[in-house]
Amino acid sequence: MTMKQIIDAITQSTTILCLVIGLFITFTLAVVLLILFIRLNSKYNRFMNGADGESLEKSIEKHLDDIESLKLYSEDVRKHLKRLDKKAEHSFQKYAFRKYDAFEGLGGHLSFSLCMLDEKEDGYILSSVHTREGCYTYIKEIIKGEGIVLLSDEEKNTLSEAKEDKD
Repeated sequence: MTMKQIIDAITQSTTILCLVIGLFITFTLAVVLLILFIRLNSKYNRFMNGADGESLEKSIEKHLDDIESLKLYSEDVRKHLKRLDKKAEHSFQKYAFRKYDAFEGLGGHLSFSLCMLDEKEDGYILSSVHTREGCYTYIKEIIKGEGIVLLSDEEKNTLSEAKEDKD
């Protein structure tokens, strides 16, 4: 065999190999496209099953009506949330409660301070001081996180705890 015959044989083998590979790729693509077509046809048939132009139009109109009613409902919910947000601004959102003994020799932690603050840290501290003679209750106003009258150490601690309350 001559060199030319060997080169021709290799060229012919390479050409046949390229044709086989190309045929395999073409066949694979044809199978993939057939599967995709069958899926699409199945979806189309399900969508169009028993439907004519008139029933499709009614179906689309029904869906559009549903969308419109959802828009109205969404707007009502939005308005309701705005009202709730407005109310929440003035509601107490931060709390702290502390029990303590107001005077030495009295046990049981019968005295307490309750601090209630809104979003702007405005609110009140309600304190009840228990003594041997009785129980005294005080309420002190808090504006922007500060007491407008002198606070006891327990009330200051309770105020600090309430201001740290994140939720």
